[in-house]
Amino acid sequence: MTPERKQRIVKTARARQPDLTVFMERVHKPHNLAAVLRTCDAVGVLHAHAVPGEHGLPALNNTAQGAQRWVGLSRHADSASGIAALRELGFSCHAAHFSERAVDFRRLDYTRPTAIVLGTEKFGVSEQALALCDGEIVIPMHGMTQSLNVSVACALILYEAERQRSLAGMYDAREPGESPCKELIDAWIARDLARRKSD
Repeated sequence: MTPERKQRIVKTARARQPDLTVFMERVHKPHNLAAVLRTCDAVGVLHAHAVPGEHGLPALNNTAQGAQRWVGLSRHADSASGIAALRELGFSCHAAHFSERAVDFRRLDYTRPTAIVLGTEKFGVSEQALALCDGEIVIPMHGMTQSLNVSVACALILYEAERQRSLAGMYDAREPGESPCKELIDAWIARDLARRKSD
């Protein structure tokens, strides 16, 4: 492994945000799942969550650009157990959902432990999941259409979270020699070396 590759891994691990995540509820299109994970990697999400659709999680296509190697993905049997598990870990869960009680997504404080709940492409977030969330957020729309593609909406929301966290200095707070950053770096380096040997 070159020093440049190792430095990139260390820098990426230091910027990971273990208290920012995405919860996908039956997102079933390969392009959307891949695009969400790619955005998660770009903004430093350490771990994402998903409830598989009727036919399971789709196989990731090239859109992911290998993001699945750097972003963990936990599968949950249903929304109730998945959201409950996140709330037990201290996450505040907010659904991207158009409703009368939804607030502009930019008003949310993303420096707190936050999980963004995204619904299926056709039907959005289910009533079951909405009932378990702490709130709802909406992206302002000024056109004839009333929704964005789920992966586009995810990118907009996560980059607002990135903006707030950058201003708060949350991307510079982890030392590479301290837990859990050290364990993450060690695991990534070991896996990267093993993959290169197998190639």
